[in-house]
Amino acid sequence: MKGIQDYYPDHFAQCYGCGRLNEHGHQIKTNWNGAETITKFVPKTYHTAIPGFVYGGLLASLIDCHGTGSAALALAKAKNIVLDKSNAPRCVTASLQVKYLKPTPIGSEIEIKGIISEITERKVKVSCELFADDMLCVTGEVIAVLVPDNFGKPKNANLQ
Repeated sequence: MKGIQDYYPDHFAQCYGCGRLNEHGHQIKTNWNGAETITKFVPKTYHTAIPGFVYGGLLASLIDCHGTGSAALALAKAKNIVLDKSNAPRCVTASLQVKYLKPTPIGSEIEIKGIISEITERKVKVSCELFADDMLCVTGEVIAVLVPDNFGKPKNANLQ
């Protein structure tokens, strides 16, 4: 299933967390699930912090990219953008807050849910909850801001 990240232009698709063109990255996919957003990810054994548990930096990275993907979905919906090819709005993180509630077991699918709590023309606030084995392990809040289409393009690139 495609996620919002599949509709980012190529120059936005390099992100370690969600970039479809980053062969070493997580390549997460964020979609609507009713009024919430959802991302699923299965950590690999090398994502270990201590035996049996996921590294906290990975969890923060997943919250971060889920938040920006959720923001892009919310802006596309608010602006009535029908996603096609590479026309998705792209956001970057302005603020990231993460709270670790319980150790996250490795070997289980992680599910991240997002709730859009504020949206303006250029800014979206997303509240996130990360679950493993139906247990709430991490919460987070991402403030994401919309960037212009040419953001991140090399200066010598042909800007349209």
